[in-house]
Formats: sequence, structure tokens, C-alpha cells
Amino acid sequence: MIFTGRVQGVGFRYKVCYVARHHGITGFARNEYDGSVTVELQGTKEQIDNLIEILQHDSYIRIDSILREQMELQEEKGFQIRG
Repeated sequence: MIFTGRVQGVGFRYKVCYVARHHGITGFARNEYDGSVTVELQGTKEQIDNLIEILQHDSYIRIDSILREQMELQEEKGFQIRG
């Protein structure tokens, strides 16, 4: 997923990491040079929908758009914040 809006400089990646770990979702979050954030999530549809719902109700974050792309399952452990 690629998130755009007010998603850099507001703790977005850390919020994603906290919520993902709490819900048993694996993957990573990474800032991009264009101001967007790339997030790879592995979990059930319900887990991912819940994570997005929580992010959309954060007072500091503003999500303008989410570009979603389905990927092949990767072997990952935990959730990481990358560059």
C-alpha cells in the first residue's frame, strides 16, 4: 500500500508499527522521497481493515489516498520500520 496525505513527520510509521504488532500483522513501513509512505502488510483482511480504520481516526494523521496492490506472500517475521 502507498499512503499519501499528512503521513510523514506525524509518527505515521510508528503508529502503523504499533497497531500492526498489536494485531499480529507482519510487514514494514517506509518513507518515500515524494512524501508518501509505503506499507507492506501481511494479515487477514479483517486485521488490515482494522489497522486502516485506526489510522484514519488518528488526530495527527491525514490519509488522502491509499493505493493498494496485492502481492505474493513473503516470509516475514514481525513488523519493521525502514528508512
